[in-house]
Amino acid sequence: MNDKVINNPLEDEAIYIFREVAGQFDKPVILFSGGKDSITLVRLAQKAFYPAKIPFPLLHIDTGHNFPETIEFRDQLVEELGLELHVHYVQDNIDAGDVQEEKGKYASRNMLQTETLLQAIEEHGFDACIGGARRDEEKARAKERIFSVRDDFGQWDEKNQRPEVFDMLNGQIDFGQNVRVFPISNWTELDVWSYIQQEKMEIPSIYFAHKRKVFERDGLIWSAHDEYVFRDDDEMVTEKIVRFRTVGDMSCTAAVESLAFDIDKVVEEIAASTLSERGARIDDKRSEAAMEKRKQQGYF
Repeated sequence: MNDKVINNPLEDEAIYIFREVAGQFDKPVILFSGGKDSITLVRLAQKAFYPAKIPFPLLHIDTGHNFPETIEFRDQLVEELGLELHVHYVQDNIDAGDVQEEKGKYASRNMLQTETLLQAIEEHGFDACIGGARRDEEKARAKERIFSVRDDFGQWDEKNQRPEVFDMLNGQIDFGQNVRVFPISNWTELDVWSYIQQEKMEIPSIYFAHKRKVFERDGLIWSAHDEYVFRDDDEMVTEKIVRFRTVGDMSCTAAVESLAFDIDKVVEEIAASTLSERGARIDDKRSEAAMEKRKQQGYF
């Protein structure tokens, strides 16, 4: 960890939230994808409980369509820090007939994660799931409290949320309920990247500019991984220098052309950008309320 002392109110707030979770809940878990936001959560948890180890396990809902670079980084980080990792697979729910896989041009497993997540929460008895969602990402996420209560069906009621006045976080829940916790809710994308830069954190190589075989569709750049990403015969594969601002499923996450080969250039690029990182996520474009409907059903 970076030993240099820098006054960072956002870091202070996040550490406070982590400690409140530890004090108010019996069995918390960190939702971990191997992306920049969940990696930032792990660093903040390290700081919150240092010199002790992070007292919570990690939970990854693996769609089977993740970028290989992300999975490799996940396993490396878990081994390096000696953390407990639970992995639950969407493929298991597909095989069991719990969910039906989409077909066609815009097929994605991203929406299928909800069922797997809810089953994992019930199986392990997690009462607080700590996630890396931020209010600046999307309008539905902007509505959420830091402690966001889910009912015993895992559903979120956006019209029935608790006030959080003067940073008072209320973790009291009824039997069967659980809470989603968002320690970096008030951060922006630039805040996250600046923190990664400040802390000299390692992140998956996919976030930096690299050569990749891609094809274009709907004005977006897609990774040409034939096994997972649907591609029409007339969608020609080329090689471009690209990077990814967000790392969801390969089937719903587009790349951007970029020459940001290191963290300093990434921070410069994000500071100058006028587009949201979620602009490259096709799953958010299905409807105006796509994210909100998924969250109501139990999504992250």
